[in-house]
Amino acid sequence: FIINKIYSFSDSHQLQYSNMVTPCDVPVGVITGDNVVKLLTHAKENGYAIPAFNCTSSSTANAVMEAASKFNSPVMIQASNGGAQFVAGKSIKDKNACAAGAVALALHVRAMAPYYGIPVILHSDHCAKKLLPWFDGMLEADEAYFAQYGEPLFSSHMLDLSEEPDEENIAICVQYFKRMAPMKMWLEMEIGITGGEEDGVNNEDVDPEKLYTSPEQVWNVYEALAPIGSMFSIAAAFGNVHGVYKPGNVKLSPERLLKHQEYAKEKLGTDSPKPIFLVMHGGSGSTDEEIKTAVEAGVVKMNVDTDTQWAYWDGLRKFEAENRDYLQGQIGNPKGPDAPNKKFYDPRVWIRKAEESMIERCGNSMEKLMCKDTFPTKKPESGSVPLWNFHPKAHNPLQDIQKGVQTMIGNLTGKH
Repeated sequence: FIINKIYSFSDSHQLQYSNMVTPCDVPVGVITGDNVVKLLTHAKENGYAIPAFNCTSSSTANAVMEAASKFNSPVMIQASNGGAQFVAGKSIKDKNACAAGAVALALHVRAMAPYYGIPVILHSDHCAKKLLPWFDGMLEADEAYFAQYGEPLFSSHMLDLSEEPDEENIAICVQYFKRMAPMKMWLEMEIGITGGEEDGVNNEDVDPEKLYTSPEQVWNVYEALAPIGSMFSIAAAFGNVHGVYKPGNVKLSPERLLKHQEYAKEKLGTDSPKPIFLVMHGGSGSTDEEIKTAVEAGVVKMNVDTDTQWAYWDGLRKFEAENRDYLQGQIGNPKGPDAPNKKFYDPRVWIRKAEESMIERCGNSMEKLMCKDTFPTKKPESGSVPLWNFHPKAHNPLQDIQKGVQTMIGNLTGKH
C-alpha cells in the first residue's frame, strides 16, 4: 500500500550529489512495512544511521521534516509518553490522553510528510512496563488503521522493559511482537539500562555495570524474536546516559556493539558482518568519534531529544534578546509610544525562530550520523498531493454483508 507513487515530482528537486550513496528506493511520506526494512538495511549496509527526533507539537514535527528536506535525509519522528500527553493538552486527564496525543501527532505527520519530499518513519519512544496501557492504545489505533487502509498508523514502536528481569523483558516483547508482525510493524526493544532520567524513568543511581549489555543478552533477544519476524532492533547499552553532558563526561564504549555483532555472526553461521539492527540512546555528550564507531558497528538509529529541546528554546531566546524593546506591550517601542508590536509578538514570528534554530540542530545530527545527502529531496509538484491521501482498502461486498449480519445477530443475542 504505497500511495506516494502517484505523486508528481519536480525535476528541479531531484538533485544529485557526487558524495552520495545510491539513494534507497523508498517512497516519500510516512513509510511502513517492507519499506522500513529496505531503508534500515540500506543504512546499515551504507554506513549511516537515521536520527529519531522526539516531537511534542506540529511545530517541532514540521521543523524535523523541514530539516530532512533541507539536508536531503530520511528521518524518524517519535513521540514519547510525556510528549504525546503534551500534544493532547496538559489539561486532559483522560486515561487515554497519551495514546490520543500520539495518534494526533501521527495523523499530522502522515498528512504533511509527502509535501516535504522525504521518507519518514513514525515511531513511539520508550515505553516502560507502567506505560503499557499507552502502548496498547497506540496498537489499537494501528490495528484499526490497518483494517481500513492496509498498513498501520505508525511504522514502529519501542518497548523499554530494561528495568525488568531479562526473562520478563523478552517475554513481553515476544507477546507484543506477535501482535505487531501481521501488520509488518517494526519493534525496537531495550536490554541493558540507559542511565540518567527520561519521561519519569530515573536511572541516575543505577549500578554502573548494568549500563553495559553483554553479547549473550543481545543474542537471547535475537533468539526469541527472530522466529516471529525480522523486523526488530535492539538498544544495547554501552554506557549511554539520557540528558546532556559535556563530551568526555560520559564513559561510552561503542566498541562493545561490534562484539554483539561478532557473537551473533558466529551463532548464526552467517557471512553477514552485522546481522543485528542496533540503535543508540542517550547520544547527548557523545563525541563524533563515538557516534562514528557506533554506526560502523551496525547502529541504524540514534535518539535525539535534549539537544533539539535546547535548540528550539535557543531560537526563541535569541529572538527575545534582540527584540526585547518590541515585546513589552502591544503598543509602544523605540519607534514611538503608539507604534504597534504585533509583528514581533505574533506567535508565528517567534515560533518560527524556534523552528529555524531546531532545523539547524537537526541538520547537525544528520551530518554526524552521516545520513545527510543520502536521499535527494523529492518535493512534489504543487497540487499533486491529494488533500486527503488515505485510501481505504477494497472490500468484498458479500463479505461485508456477512460480517454486518453476524455483528447484528451478535448484538441482538449478546453473543459476539
